[in-house]
Amino acid sequence: MLRQPALAASAPRSAQTIGATLPQISQVVELVAPNVAFRDSYRNLVAEFVERGEKLVPFVLGFDHADFDAFLERMLACSRGAGLPAGFVPHSTFWLVDRNARVLGVSSIRHSLTPALRREGGNIGYGVRPSARGAGFGVEILRHSLRQAALLGLGSVLVTCGKGNIASGKTILRNGGVLQSEEYLPDRGEVVQRYGIEIAPSGRAYPLGQC
Repeated sequence: MLRQPALAASAPRSAQTIGATLPQISQVVELVAPNVAFRDSYRNLVAEFVERGEKLVPFVLGFDHADFDAFLERMLACSRGAGLPAGFVPHSTFWLVDRNARVLGVSSIRHSLTPALRREGGNIGYGVRPSARGAGFGVEILRHSLRQAALLGLGSVLVTCGKGNIASGKTILRNGGVLQSEEYLPDRGEVVQRYGIEIAPSGRAYPLGQC
């Protein structure tokens, strides 16, 4: 059953507040395109997910990277919409890295939406290295991803998460997300929440209807 939640329960913070919440983290991390210089750290990140038996999120973590050069070429092709499986849309991948060249998280930005992605998946999927969680990097990777989405020409994005994933929901809200709907999806066995975020040309999040 599809439910339309009360907007008052999910009022976003302003862009200025969002940008000021984690000033120290913002100074030590950046979002970069996949690069061979971070090969070992990226492989270690994927290994952490596997060792903990966690779902590989975003889905690009499941791409074979034994041949790293071929892996990087595949990432580039995906961003250009080349060689995509049926039902897939062009998507750009980015890595959140710190000053020690450690890959802390991965984000995947879909350039457009299909009906299936509007149901679940949305425009932006992201995941933080398990050992780096709880330090605010989830907020940062989504914030930086919104900037990249603006550069890709997106004026608004859809971000989804399971209702039981409290941390992810808070991350989206802190980046200006407004809860638009939630629905129980039998194939997932859980309620999925859908958040909308309007993006200014600068990449900052605006509360919906205020841009």
